[in-house]
Amino acid sequence: MLWVILGVFAVIALWAISVYNGLIAARNAFKNAFAQIEVQLQRRYDLIPTLVENVKGYLQFERETLERVIQARALAVSGLSAARANPGDPAAMQQLSGAENMLTQALGRLFAVAEAYPDLKANQTVLALQEELTSTENRIAFARQAYNDAVMNYNNRREMFPGNLVAGFFGFGPGALLEAESPEARRAPRVSLIR
Repeated sequence: MLWVILGVFAVIALWAISVYNGLIAARNAFKNAFAQIEVQLQRRYDLIPTLVENVKGYLQFERETLERVIQARALAVSGLSAARANPGDPAAMQQLSGAENMLTQALGRLFAVAEAYPDLKANQTVLALQEELTSTENRIAFARQAYNDAVMNYNNRREMFPGNLVAGFFGFGPGALLEAESPEARRAPRVSLIR
């Protein structure tokens, strides 16, 4: 009888270890997916000062627009730092999402203003930077989708039986999606000038 009881406990322990390890693997997967977003967002943030510097001479009378882009970039960098410290945290993801939304809107205004400057539209450096930003925006969208898929997988494992038993016991909290806040942010941004 003792062997049967020990066998049952051993099976339960192996099952709990398996579920626990599955939750750890799923959580690590969404943290890795966030790291991919981080790489692309950092690339975007690194391109923006170069772009601003290149258009500054042309947009002398649009100082407010340039300052908004710079401020929005600073907020986005701050939001990324908060999210990096705790990927999947709902507050951190909301802060990052809001900052990214502001940055997308500020860049949209910058490119809308730039349409009025023929010399700027012909500048090869600016055109190359816009192409890089467009490419980066596409990579961000793909990385965001991969991250959200990984978070959904983790949340499903954590909420479904029997994982919810182990997740609750070991304190596995929910992971938050990284969503675009506005319809403008959900669409691919228009970052190329009319040539």
